[in-house]
Amino acid sequence: MIDRISRQTGLLERALDACWVKNEVISNNIANAETPGYKKFKVYFDASLSERKSEFHITSTHKNPKFLPIGKDRILSNDIIVKRDFSTSMRKDGNNVDIDEENAELAKNSLQYNILSNQLSKELSLIKQAINEGR
Repeated sequence: MIDRISRQTGLLERALDACWVKNEVISNNIANAETPGYKKFKVYFDASLSERKSEFHITSTHKNPKFLPIGKDRILSNDIIVKRDFSTSMRKDGNNVDIDEENAELAKNSLQYNILSNQLSKELSLIKQAINEGR
């Protein structure tokens, strides 16, 4: 029972982290929608990526592990991946950010974050209820 609770809350916690990172990335893309030559970033989250971690080996030019490889693809945790989208653009300045698409993704991500936080809240209230009824 404890293992199930731990796995469930752990997965919800990682999914919330992924939504948070996705929100930051989308906001960054929106902020750079008019920057010439800017290529948008995308966030990928999959709980099964931790088993395939060896496929995603990213090296950095920095020797100090305190530095993040900004501007490069990077792994934030075992299953949250931020990658730059180098797909071609319809714009002459090379920017590939579609502001309407980014706003729709931001709204979708906000809904997903709210749903996940509600699920985690319910899971924790079940744990609290089980603890309180033991008195």
